[in-house]
Amino acid sequence: MKYLFFLLLNLSFTANAQLILTERARAAVIDEILNERFETLLPKLMDRTGIDMWVLISREYNEDPVLKNMLPATWLNARRRTIILFYRNIKKGTIDKLAVARYNFGDNIISAWDKDKQPNQWLRLMELIAERNPEKIGLNYSDNFNITDGLDHTDYKEFMSYLPKKFKERVVSAQPLATAWIETRTEREMAIYSHLVNITHGIIAEAFSEKVITPGITTTTDVEWWMRDKVTQLGLETWFHPSVDIQRSNEVMGDHLYAFSNRPEENIILPGDLVHCDFGITYLRLNTDCQELVYVLKPFEIEPPEFLIDALNKGNRLQDLLTSNFKEGDSGNTILKNTLDQAKSEGLRPSVYTHPLGSYGHSSGPTIGMWDAQDGVPVNGDYPLHRNTVYAIELNTTVYIEAWQRDIRVMLEEAGFYGKDGFRYVSGRQTKLLTIPRTKNHLSE
Repeated sequence: MKYLFFLLLNLSFTANAQLILTERARAAVIDEILNERFETLLPKLMDRTGIDMWVLISREYNEDPVLKNMLPATWLNARRRTIILFYRNIKKGTIDKLAVARYNFGDNIISAWDKDKQPNQWLRLMELIAERNPEKIGLNYSDNFNITDGLDHTDYKEFMSYLPKKFKERVVSAQPLATAWIETRTEREMAIYSHLVNITHGIIAEAFSEKVITPGITTTTDVEWWMRDKVTQLGLETWFHPSVDIQRSNEVMGDHLYAFSNRPEENIILPGDLVHCDFGITYLRLNTDCQELVYVLKPFEIEPPEFLIDALNKGNRLQDLLTSNFKEGDSGNTILKNTLDQAKSEGLRPSVYTHPLGSYGHSSGPTIGMWDAQDGVPVNGDYPLHRNTVYAIELNTTVYIEAWQRDIRVMLEEAGFYGKDGFRYVSGRQTKLLTIPRTKNHLSE
């Protein structure tokens, strides 16, 4: 591979032996992937959605989320007003990738504006449109899909005021195309994705160990900030602040918001606690989202109690029911209903709130439930499942623990991929409880 030797010379190691690229190496990979996506993926998506011209417009620090995803690796933001135009000529089998921007846009998209020849940026854009005479001009506006609603009001007004009258009726929402671009992953991206998830699992495993947690001393807030610091030390980013919460025998289960916003700030972790985290990283323009559980062993315990092992098994069963319902063309709401019906018929007490994952943490694509919308999600839940897409398989099942005389929630979340061979987890899922301390087989009472 072109950059293989370069990358091998520019790798750094994490504490758990995961390879992290330098910023320079990351930039090379990002631009290579962008080129592949523009050349091989985008034409297919434009053909599928029937949009032969796609115009994206952004200004610095007010970037369209889709356009921001297309910027060269060395462009951390748009510059001045940045306009990108894609034109698909299906008869010729070609795609034009043009930038109407003051600065050179890089190797993947050709600069198509010379300000000295045409001082007006908008007029140059109109020339390019007229030359190609598209049937549909897609703009990024949408009533329901937030990521694909990135065209601001000012730029929309400016665009429409300059657009010749004969083209105005050809303007359509680019939401189907923009969503497809955001949600669809290439084979190379999926190879990288496995690495991201492994890094995520490694950080959680370290956080949920005696290296970080000393029962009776360490608080949930301590662990959250340790995770943030760990990510920073590795040169990575998080797309949300980690959350760590506790379920224990002498407390009543809170509502769904408890784990994420209503929990105590300084909750000391103790033996006998079931500890849960929600954590994700951003790397190479992809995102992870993971929830795992750890049990803090009581004195002389060598493994979690059987009732917690059984509870986790119930959570895994709900995962299986959900992912078995992933069928191309089915809507998020259909998948949700089928899953909940099957789970309830088996005596489970399920809640499913699975979301697309990838270019963004809460990405575009079919929404499969929300924690407060278990009867389905209008519009976003009606969007169909497509191949080569990634999801945060996020859910919980409520389990009554007789020994604790209370309900608990088994909250799980893992990255999963849906492709031509069906569903698979990107890099495994939790099927056994972590323990603090880790079991030491050479010791006995």
